[in-house]
Amino acid sequence: MDQSQLTKPSIRGFEHVARYMDHDHGVVAAKILPGEYYVTAENEMITTVLGSCISACVRDKEIGLGGMNHFMLPDTNKMKMQQGSNALIGNANRYGNFAMEHLINTILSNGGKRKNLEVKVFGGGKIIPTLSDVGERNIQFVMEYIDQEGLHLLSKDLGDIYPRKVIYFPQTGKVGMKKIQDLHHDAIAQRERQYLTNIKDLPIEGDVELF
Repeated sequence: MDQSQLTKPSIRGFEHVARYMDHDHGVVAAKILPGEYYVTAENEMITTVLGSCISACVRDKEIGLGGMNHFMLPDTNKMKMQQGSNALIGNANRYGNFAMEHLINTILSNGGKRKNLEVKVFGGGKIIPTLSDVGERNIQFVMEYIDQEGLHLLSKDLGDIYPRKVIYFPQTGKVGMKKIQDLHHDAIAQRERQYLTNIKDLPIEGDVELF
């Protein structure tokens, strides 16, 4: 793989995502953070570390085009105080909807077909016992979303008490997943708390059309 493939993503719009050469696997890797997603048409790897968050790995199995997201529903307790209970469920779920629909729409707009999509999902761990179980709410959301949208779920690894490192190869659909027992959970929890602080103040966008 030449240097141009490392510096320029195969699909426009992902220039902000950190990419590097992964010498262990011999491919370019894209590292996504909470709130990010990445889609590729090349033989690349996508990687992230999950605590309470969820990552969905989605691809068109016929053409090997796909990507991965990393999302968490907002803190529903904070939203309840700020917006009132009537807005609670709708607004919280919309963040998850955007994460899934943006990923799927990007795949479809670059040649994928909805009938060929396959999905694998990971995360939702309760990594800090004293925290509210946002991981369980994330799991419930993503499973309901997959069911309601009629997507083909191939595999999942959700819940438990450990962070996960996930690596995904959209071209082949292979996923490597490791539960991390020797990492400081506080660092991941702090990152996710910061993400929740950021997204609770974001305006609600318009509807995303699936096609």
